[in-house]
Amino acid sequence: MHCSHCGLCCIKTEMLLSETDIEKLEKTGNRSKHFMRLDGQGYVKLRNRLGHCVFYDLKLKRCRVYSFRPLGCQVYPVIYSVEDGVIIDGLCPMSNSVSGKEFQRKGKTVVKLLETIDGEAAKRRQAAKRSAFVLHEDCNHS
Repeated sequence: MHCSHCGLCCIKTEMLLSETDIEKLEKTGNRSKHFMRLDGQGYVKLRNRLGHCVFYDLKLKRCRVYSFRPLGCQVYPVIYSVEDGVIIDGLCPMSNSVSGKEFQRKGKTVVKLLETIDGEAAKRRQAAKRSAFVLHEDCNHS
């Protein structure tokens, strides 16, 4: 894969983050509230600023945390489509530079990453339910 650094993949990103991604980004000195947001289903996603990923430098056309970027960013343009499974994102102008071997390797990584992220989101949902239950119980006993 040869990246042209066009930044198209960083526009209005919906990139999901794993706990490992979050820890790596925090180790760079970034505070999680700066770069992540939690959706209503327990998934953590990269924040956008001015229509781009918070880590994308518009002037330099580079990722500010390239060496520590999330795994989903590392395997891009190989993505998972609900309709089609593992695919190469046609949005990427360099998508034709992904070799068959690279597609297979990154495809396996995408599937494993999504399994991990789904499990982490399920744990957050469970924790939220427990917290709501405890809060409800506390209110009833007061």
